[in-house]
Amino acid sequence: MEHGIAFGRLDPGGGERFQPLRRQLGVTSFGINLITLQPGQRGRIHAHERQEEVFLVLEGELALTLVDGEHRLGVGELVRVAPGVRRQLVNKRPQRLVLLALGAAGEHLGRDGIAWTAWDATHSAPPQETPLPDDVPVERG
Repeated sequence: MEHGIAFGRLDPGGGERFQPLRRQLGVTSFGINLITLQPGQRGRIHAHERQEEVFLVLEGELALTLVDGEHRLGVGELVRVAPGVRRQLVNKRPQRLVLLALGAAGEHLGRDGIAWTAWDATHSAPPQETPLPDDVPVERG
C-alpha cells in the first residue's frame, strides 16, 4: 500500500464462496468480503454479537432469511442487519449470486472529512461547506 492507497480486484469466478478483501486492501476498521453463492447454495444461519452487516447485491438475487421471513434483493439493492439478528443468505435462482458484505462493530465518526476546491488549493473546509465541482466532458469512443 503506497501513500495510504490500495487497489484490489473482485474475483467472483474464482471458485471461492467467501473471499476476504480486508487484508488485500489494508482495511483495519471494518470487514469487507465478497460472497459468491452458486444456484441452490446457502450460507450458515448466523448472527453477530456486536457487528452490524451490510450486504450489497452485485449479481443475481439474494433470498435473505430473517426472523420475520424471507426478503428478496436484486442487483444494486442493499440491506443492513443489526447485531444479534439471525440471518441466512440463500441463492434460490438458477444464476450465481454475488454479494459484497461489509461489517463493523465500531462507532461511526460522522462528518470527519475535509475538502478542497482544487488540487493545488491550500485552504480546506468541511465537505458540506465546499461547493461541488463542475462536471467534466464525457469521453467518447
